[in-house]
Amino acid sequence: MAEVVLEGITKRYPNGFQAITDLNLEIEDGEFLVMVGPSGCGKSTALRMIAGLEEISEGTLTIGERVVNDVHPKDRDIAMVFQNYALYPHMTIAENIGFALKLAKRPKNEIRSRVEEAARLLELTEQLDKKPGLLSGGQRQRVAMGRAIVRRPQVFLLDEPLSNLDAKLRVQMRAEITSLQRDIGVTTFYVTHDQVEAMTMADRVAVINRGVLQQVDRPQALFDRPENLFTAAFIGSPSMNLMEASLVESDGGFAVVLGSQRLRLPAQVFEARPALRGYVGRTVTIGIRPKDLEDAAIVPDHPADQRLRSTVEIVEALGFERIAYFTIDAKQVLSEDALDLGEDAELIETDHTRLGGRFDSTSKVQVGDTIEVAVTAENTQFFDPETGVAIRA
Repeated sequence: MAEVVLEGITKRYPNGFQAITDLNLEIEDGEFLVMVGPSGCGKSTALRMIAGLEEISEGTLTIGERVVNDVHPKDRDIAMVFQNYALYPHMTIAENIGFALKLAKRPKNEIRSRVEEAARLLELTEQLDKKPGLLSGGQRQRVAMGRAIVRRPQVFLLDEPLSNLDAKLRVQMRAEITSLQRDIGVTTFYVTHDQVEAMTMADRVAVINRGVLQQVDRPQALFDRPENLFTAAFIGSPSMNLMEASLVESDGGFAVVLGSQRLRLPAQVFEARPALRGYVGRTVTIGIRPKDLEDAAIVPDHPADQRLRSTVEIVEALGFERIAYFTIDAKQVLSEDALDLGEDAELIETDHTRLGGRFDSTSKVQVGDTIEVAVTAENTQFFDPETGVAIRA
């Protein structure tokens, strides 16, 4: 195992396009780090530079104690798992798993022992004599993992390995890969555009957009304390509700004005975000997670001055919860690139915002109902409208 350190890494192509800009990232020894971002954000380029498949334009890449900028891929002691499995169709599963060891001219008994050990870990023992064409997608992905495991590398690199699987199988494979990495303890760098994969699998998540690292943190901290608008909008499903608000003094305290409605802010909002006082009397971008919006009918004791009023437009009944959508007349702030809607996207404002709330399954709201929505105001997030940076200390 080994630590992987990227210092000031930049990737610039001959045509002038800069895919990665000044990337500084440490993947700790034995850590499972997931890099997540929209299509074309540079995450696979970062992985390919670690693998040695892309040249580094600027910066230093270290694996263990060794600078590997100019080290050939085969000499970096890494193993990759690809999106398309890259199995040899004419070979058996055992031959596929052991192929790298055969190329390295390892003894036959060692190859057999390592292949059998990997097969036991991945529940492939009964499949070793079969060809890849007879296996399911999930089994083939296990074979690809097995081929990496037998090499006993210092670092695993996984490039969107689950994107070809159906939704149910992806859930299963997420758990299997996470468990396997914990058992083996190999330093792992995993890239994906799927934030659910990132949040459920990683020790830490690195969020990247347009080649620039946005934030690195543990999944829950990333969700609770996004450092900028991009991370706030990209992480979470349904995504954070973002809109324009005015921060005002009100009855000896403070409130936010959202269009024609007003929410009182509890004192702990300012205790946790001292810099927010400097925005009183100014416009800010406010973010409210869907989990912090609830049908007020099932929390009748919720303060009346921490509620929004609207008409239900859409209800998604999911069994364990109901996601209700409703509109208020506050200007929307939408980070299009966080939603992967195009390379030239910019922040767009509209004169209304459709909010999504995660209501308890006992809520009786129906489309067309006029409702009150209880807001957990102490969890609101605030961002500078010019820079998009979170307002905190």
